[in-house]
Amino acid sequence: MDLSHAPVIQLSNVRLSYPSPEGDIDVLNGIDLSVAPGEIAAVTGPSGSGKSSLIAIIGGLEPLSGGAAHVLGTDLAASDERSRTLLRRRDIGIVFQAYHLVPSLTARQNAALPLTLAGQTDAEARAAEMLERVGLGHRLTHRPSALSGGEQQRVAVARAFVAGPRLVLADEPTGNLDRRTGAVVIETMFELARSSGTALLLVTHDPELAARCDRTLVIEDGRVVS
Repeated sequence: MDLSHAPVIQLSNVRLSYPSPEGDIDVLNGIDLSVAPGEIAAVTGPSGSGKSSLIAIIGGLEPLSGGAAHVLGTDLAASDERSRTLLRRRDIGIVFQAYHLVPSLTARQNAALPLTLAGQTDAEARAAEMLERVGLGHRLTHRPSALSGGEQQRVAVARAFVAGPRLVLADEPTGNLDRRTGAVVIETMFELARSSGTALLLVTHDPELAARCDRTLVIEDGRVVS
């Protein structure tokens, strides 16, 4: 199979539920989704519809309850936690709404984390190059507390792209930012994705942002409705 043309994400009837005293609570109710290499796709829908849960499953952060999920050729349903961790480290970048930077590390050290964990000896040099690309070459040694929200999110974007992933997942990456700052972060992500051919799956409430993507999927009550 030629993986260069195979979907980076292929979900079929994916389900996610949590047990409760009153019975299982269904979060995802049979999601079908395919994302091609290099595609930029938006996921929208009301709060509580399952968007973040979908990102968690695709990123291997949450085991699915049913269905089939193949991400970058890996069968997530048949993979253990170690395998999913290695997949993320090697081929998936993730950008969260709340930045998730390590407070005690500098911007360069935070951006270098995926490479450092993989044992790359040039991790910080490559991180510095990526921070330069996102406009933070002058903030390499600053810790998160000394950075604005927009700068912290650009460090998170640099971290997501630094290892050359084939897929980046972004869960409301501008949710904590004002409109102008958010626009800078999005432009940065789009430029990095387009220039590297990286597929990008973006969760957003912003219809203008969704309209700029190649395709938009709308989720309601744990199902793709359009």
